[in-house]
Amino acid sequence: MTGILRKHPAWTRRRALGRLGIGILAAAGSTFTGRAQLSRTAADPEFTIRKGRIRQSVMGWCFNPMPTLELAKACRSIGLTGIEGIGEEHYKPVMESGLEISLLGSHGFSRGPVNADNISYCVDVLKRKIELAHQIGARRVITFTGMLEKGISPEKASENCVRCWKDVMADAEKAGVFICLEHLNSRDDSHPMKGHPGYFGDDVDLCIDLIKRVDSPNMKLLFDIYHVQIMHGDVMRRIRQYHPWIGHYHTAGNPGRCELDNHQEINYPAVLHEILNSGYQGFVAQEFIPTWDDKIAALRHAAQVCDI
Repeated sequence: MTGILRKHPAWTRRRALGRLGIGILAAAGSTFTGRAQLSRTAADPEFTIRKGRIRQSVMGWCFNPMPTLELAKACRSIGLTGIEGIGEEHYKPVMESGLEISLLGSHGFSRGPVNADNISYCVDVLKRKIELAHQIGARRVITFTGMLEKGISPEKASENCVRCWKDVMADAEKAGVFICLEHLNSRDDSHPMKGHPGYFGDDVDLCIDLIKRVDSPNMKLLFDIYHVQIMHGDVMRRIRQYHPWIGHYHTAGNPGRCELDNHQEINYPAVLHEILNSGYQGFVAQEFIPTWDDKIAALRHAAQVCDI
C-alpha cells in the first residue's frame, strides 16, 4: 500500500505543493517576525525592540504596584519609548531616563461632561493638563464622555460633551496638543478596568460623530483596540475608515484585557500593519493587565508581538 501511494500522481503533487508551501512560509518568516497570538513559551526572554516602526508605550497603572521608575527602567531596556498613566510627580525622572510622556490623564471616565454639572470641572482639568503637556513637550491629553445618567437624553449628552471640548480647543490648538476621546466598552462588568457599564461613549461611531462636531484638528479619537473589539469587532476596517481622526492607540488581549498571547483573539500583527498602512506615526500604548508572575516578561512579550 505504501509503495502504491508513493507512486500516485495526485499524492505526489500534493506532497510537492506542500513542500513548496513550507518553503514559501519559511521565506516569509525570514522577513516578517510578528506572530499573532504568540504563546508565552515562544516569547524571547531577551527580546529588545529592533524595528521600531511602531512607537511603543506602556500604561503605568496596569503594572501597579510596581514602582514607576522600575517600570520605566524596564521600558528602556526593552526599547519602548513612551509611558503614560503615571503620576505627575514621576514625569521629570521618567523623562530624564529617556522616555516620553505619551499621554496625560485628565478628569477620568466617570465624571465626564455628559452631565452638564461636570462641564466646568472638566474644562478646568483639561486646560490645566493642556498647559502641563505643553510645558513638558507632550502632545496628547485624554478625555472621556463620562457615564450617562438617568434623565439625560443622548442628544443632550452629546451636546454637553461637544460644548465642553469646544471650550478647550483654542488652548489645545495654541499649545499644539491633541485632546483624545477614548471609546470604552460597556459590556464587560467583570472588573472595574476591563469594562465600563453605563459609559456614554461606548459606540465608536458616536465618538467619531462627537469629534467631527467639535470641528478642530486637535480633537482626536483614542482608538483602544481591546474596547473596539468588544463593542464592534471589524477592527481593521474601522481603522481604515477613521484613521484621519485617530490620535492614539491602546492594546490589550480580548477577552480579559490580558497579554497579547494565544489566550486571546485579536491578530495584533495584522492590526498593527493596518495602523502603519494608515500613515499613523504616534504611539501605541500597551494597556493589558499582566497575568504572568513576571510582569516585565509579559511586557517584553507584548513588545515582541508589536515590533512588526
